[in-house]
Amino acid sequence: MKIQHLRNASLIIEADDKVILVDPMLGKVGTLPPFSFFRFKMKKNPTVPLPENCKSTLKKVTHCLITHNHPDHIDSAAEKFLTERNIPVICSVLDEKTFRKKGLNVIQTINYWKKSPFLGGTIEGIPAKHGYGFVAKPAGNVMGFFIKLPKKPSIYISSDTIYTDDVDTVLKKYNPEISIVAAGSAQFDIFKPLLMTIDDIVKFIKNAPHKVIANHMEAVNHCPTTRVKLKSILTQKGLLQKTFIPKDGEIITFS
Repeated sequence: MKIQHLRNASLIIEADDKVILVDPMLGKVGTLPPFSFFRFKMKKNPTVPLPENCKSTLKKVTHCLITHNHPDHIDSAAEKFLTERNIPVICSVLDEKTFRKKGLNVIQTINYWKKSPFLGGTIEGIPAKHGYGFVAKPAGNVMGFFIKLPKKPSIYISSDTIYTDDVDTVLKKYNPEISIVAAGSAQFDIFKPLLMTIDDIVKFIKNAPHKVIANHMEAVNHCPTTRVKLKSILTQKGLLQKTFIPKDGEIITFS
């Protein structure tokens, strides 16, 4: 099995003949407005281009999995890509109506804590809380996923969330072989962070039973945590050996 990190939270899971695109942000640099105007440097988003080597992989996509309806997880370019190719979409039951209105080919909806058939294996929706305190409410519903494909490592995609009891339950009881954490510590100009703080990222990685992929960094302008900063902290904590911090376009192979 291969996982290719595209940028931000966008990635592609290749498992035999199944090629699953997750949370696609496919637009050109600067096609989205800034998400922060004064707390962090004001830049239009995405702040970096799609890597060239992802284009060949995108041509092979057979399915798309979307955690929530935010523009850095599905932008207009991604909507066009999915609709033109009529790619089957899997999403939260709470997002089905919105995505159908956009013309997406929603073939399956997932409920929280309910295991459903998925490409010969199973998928289960995991609650996610998109921010500390008040900001989580306007941020809306988000769903993480726990995926088990035949004869492949199990995957926990935590999506945009802080560290919660639900996250803790999956890490400690579901025994994911690969855990993917949104590590950019995103924050608007006001309110508390939308994603895990550094301390909670460290807690996530420490509690993950196996390998971790850290993503959602250096692609949108409201994420202050960089790869270099995270690598330094994980080195100090002795956690770097279990963590992948992929560059945009990097492919990680799992046996």
